[in-house]
Amino acid sequence: MKPYFFLLLAILAEVAATSALKASDSFTKLIPAAIVIAGYVVSFYSLSIAVRTIPLGFAYALWSGIGIIFIIAAGFFFYR
Repeated sequence: MKPYFFLLLAILAEVAATSALKASDSFTKLIPAAIVIAGYVVSFYSLSIAVRTIPLGFAYALWSGIGIIFIIAAGFFFYR
C-alpha cells in the first residue's frame, strides 16, 4: 500500500504544480512559481519511490491518466 500512497502523492503534487503554472504568469509571481517548482520536485521524487515497487508502465499510466483528469477538473473550476 505504501507505493500507492507515493503514487497518489506524485499525482496530487503534479496537479498542484501544473495548476499553479498559469498563476505564476511566466514565473514572474514568486508564490505560484515556488509552488510549481516544489510541486514538480515532490511529484518526481514520489514517482521515483513508487516505481521501485509498482511496474513503471502501470505507474506512469496511472500518474498521467489520473493527473489529466484532475487537471481538467482544476482548469474547469479555477480558470473556467
